Amino acid sequence: MVKKETSKETGKKTTERAKLEDIEKVIVDLGKKGLTPSKIGIELKKNYGVDKVKTIGISITKVLKKNNVSYDNDLKIVSKRILKLESHLNKNKQDKRAKRELVKFVGLRKKLEIYESRRTE
Repeated sequence: MVKKETSKETGKKTTERAKLEDIEKVIVDLGKKGLTPSKIGIELKKNYGVDKVKTIGISITKVLKKNNVSYDNDLKIVSKRILKLESHLNKNKQDKRAKRELVKFVGLRKKLEIYESRRTE
């Protein structure tokens, strides 16, 4: 596992040269718990002191694919959010803030669909 120490000056956790295999193991464990790649990155930054995984030379999504761990992509997450907002608006028709959020997420979904279609070509 990644070795953690607490700095006496700042009180924050720091890592001592985290090894690539240790970080990959942590990524796989967090992926199996159901975290998305972006949340895995946040967790690594908070608890393990790994600022950016790409500086080490690996990608979170590549590690998850290599170890056959499934994860939700951004398009699926945005679509789930849109469904939640639509069901909320069916009950609360006057919620203007939720209407605005729905418009934002629909636009974001369109952008992500365009991005995904270009990436798969």
